[in-house]
Amino acid sequence: MANTDRGHGFGTAPVFFAGISTILGAIMFLRFGYAVGNVGLSGALLIIVIGHLVTIPTALALAEIATNRRVEGGGEYYIISRSFGTTIGSVIGLSLYLSQAVSVAFYLIAFAEAFSFVAPYLENWVGIYDPRFISIPALGVLLLLMFTKGADLGVRVLYVVVAVLGLSLVAFFAGGPVDGYEATSAFAGAIEDADPFIVVFAICFPAFTGMTAGVGLSGDLANPRKSIPRGTLAATIVGMVVYVAIVWKLATSAPASLLAEDQLIMDSIAIVPNVVIVGLIAATVSSAIGSILVAPRTLQALGSDEAIPLPMANRWVARGIGAVNEPRNATIVTGVVAFVVIAAGNVDIVARLISMFFMITYGSLCAISFLEHFAARPGYRPSFRSRWYVSLFGAVMCFLLMFQMDPVFALLSLGVMTLMYVVT
Repeated sequence: MANTDRGHGFGTAPVFFAGISTILGAIMFLRFGYAVGNVGLSGALLIIVIGHLVTIPTALALAEIATNRRVEGGGEYYIISRSFGTTIGSVIGLSLYLSQAVSVAFYLIAFAEAFSFVAPYLENWVGIYDPRFISIPALGVLLLLMFTKGADLGVRVLYVVVAVLGLSLVAFFAGGPVDGYEATSAFAGAIEDADPFIVVFAICFPAFTGMTAGVGLSGDLANPRKSIPRGTLAATIVGMVVYVAIVWKLATSAPASLLAEDQLIMDSIAIVPNVVIVGLIAATVSSAIGSILVAPRTLQALGSDEAIPLPMANRWVARGIGAVNEPRNATIVTGVVAFVVIAAGNVDIVARLISMFFMITYGSLCAISFLEHFAARPGYRPSFRSRWYVSLFGAVMCFLLMFQMDPVFALLSLGVMTLMYVVT
């Protein structure tokens, strides 16, 4: 059974800040200009709409299921496993955990990209530069903070990081167009020989996967049935509004060619130089913190339910530290997974697989909500209700987009899930 303690007794704010700090992450700073440059303003807005056709039904389904039952530690995994059973729940939960753990590495690699301006100096000084010189020590610092301070410090850091993000976005929106540019064709602007729309969507989709980051803190919330719906829905809506404003500002501030080529174009537009780089650092740090707060708790809940095929591993990762049951051992495992991915140096292929696993998780949440409506069980009485057709639409969108983005990886993801189901 999952831990039933109410942990730190957090309110709604950590759910919102964990979600919004992951939503306003590396993809927003590094790839939104690329998106506008390749598909134009209208195409970028369409990407945001399609992305939220997945995330809004998922957020509604999550809010509905969470208000029907007592939610314990494990977040999305707990909700899925208690609705579909631990066998199916453990399969989805393991894939969810892996995607969360690898996300830690992904964000730290993006964190290292923010320091690319120091590459020439390091090459002259030590004769070589490798982004892992930054990302691996950053992982060590992050793990040290989690080991010594746990979720309490992590949540306090989230508040600071979100404040920095807000300041960097204010500086960006206060800036004017780049020198010599007049926004006369913002709606039509796109480079020649642009990447296909579905390719651009696949690159940007990880930006839409952060809205459930705060759900993994369910075991540390005083009232998860209230905090999860409010925090998750608020993060989703605020993130969507910010995304629309950013792509509009980009399209009216720089030519398509510059948007497509300069991954730090937001810094060139900002009224204060280098402030967006600080925002990028804050965004990647916050996303990494959000992931490393959530992933160990998912793994701890999996161990508590004996979902891992190795009994000794279940007992070890389920073990918590202190009165609030901090997942120390699960954090160690998460650190090892992140280190291996960072050491590999290139997570492009892994990131695409992560997107597939997130799609499976979101599709499963929507399917659970739909089936609960369809079954009309007397015991299903959530205090917050979505609509069955909204949940069905979200589930269908998830699985259609999986195969549109990459049929091979979609089949591979489903194959891995099937294998995990057989093993567990």
